[in-house]
Amino acid sequence: MGKNVLIITDSYPPEIRSAAQLMEDLAQFLQQKGHRVWVATSYPRYNLDKETINKIWPEISEEQGIKILRIKTLPHHKVNFIVRGIAQLFMPYIFLYKIKNHIKDKIDTVIVHSPPLPLSITAYQVKKIYGAKYILNLHDFFPQNAIDLGILKNKLLIKFFERMAKNAYQRADLIVVPSHEHKKYLLERKEVNDSKIEVVYHWLNAKIFIQAKKTGKFRKLYGLENKFIFVFGGVLGPSQGLEYLIKIAEKVRDFKDIVFLFVGDGTEKSKLEKMVNDYNLENVIFKPFVSYEEYPELLKDCDVGVISLTTKNTTPAVPAKISTYLAAGLPIIAFLNKKSEALLIINQSQCGYGIISEDEEKGKELVLKMYHEKDKLKELGDNGFKYFVNNLSSDVCLNKFEQLI
Repeated sequence: MGKNVLIITDSYPPEIRSAAQLMEDLAQFLQQKGHRVWVATSYPRYNLDKETINKIWPEISEEQGIKILRIKTLPHHKVNFIVRGIAQLFMPYIFLYKIKNHIKDKIDTVIVHSPPLPLSITAYQVKKIYGAKYILNLHDFFPQNAIDLGILKNKLLIKFFERMAKNAYQRADLIVVPSHEHKKYLLERKEVNDSKIEVVYHWLNAKIFIQAKKTGKFRKLYGLENKFIFVFGGVLGPSQGLEYLIKIAEKVRDFKDIVFLFVGDGTEKSKLEKMVNDYNLENVIFKPFVSYEEYPELLKDCDVGVISLTTKNTTPAVPAKISTYLAAGLPIIAFLNKKSEALLIINQSQCGYGIISEDEEKGKELVLKMYHEKDKLKELGDNGFKYFVNNLSSDVCLNKFEQLI
């Protein structure tokens, strides 16, 4: 018998974010399995493609059998961290008000995606009001990641958010994390009971990636024919540590056919563009987000997928984009922090190479290794795709998630 499920997330399509796609895949999978699904999310304002940027969205709609509640909140992306913090503190109460107004049926299970952490407050209130099972889908460890990046320094605020995180972990009936390093962190650093934690890797529906072909469309569109393209697709934020990649680009500037293509947007974009201008680089290209439907074709037109995380982070992280690269059969080069399980995935799948992003000279050597080993790229990509099918496909991961609700 199907359950009534509410998914709470601050981003959902048409916004182009890994979290948005993860939550849409989860919602659609549960609906197809016979569950009745609501999604409560923010009104779409950020990371939109040209076709949806000016579209007006109703507060409530039904899309593919899923009821979507899109809620207008204060600005919480592409704003300074003070404004973002205030917006996120108001967000759980605005969400709860709208949920209570519009959802009168019983809710059996509430799933909240974190970040942002404050939405865990909404999930807990839904648990109390509706008698729902509360699942915290935890992808990062706030406030520690903000402390690591130097974003959060005020001791009172740190204590406030640490208390919020502790409450979120204690009040959840189940915590779902995307890696074993996440689980280890909760066990050792947060003293969460082992029985309360489940590992479900970032999932992805590979259908459109399998169907996509290498057409050269984006190479022509961006003027990159006959280039060797390292692509980074996604949010350009402080956690990604992309300054490291710009410095590597400067070191390989004499290889005229190597190009680093950034497709996305974020708070660090202007800073990165300034670095490129200061270095007078011609091998770094910035382009806006493409639609989710076009993204697989973009990846197929590139040679290597780039994953990057700053070493300032002391908490685990597995960038969701690794799944898209694997599904597209794209070899991977990774510059990561020590706690990222993505390094283990790359080693196990033999889909590429990864190092800790500390030594720029080693980063340069790794870029040139992939460049000079062009004949191995297809084998690396095929290895990655096989690993994806067996470990990260939506069928594998979401079947496990459904069993938890």
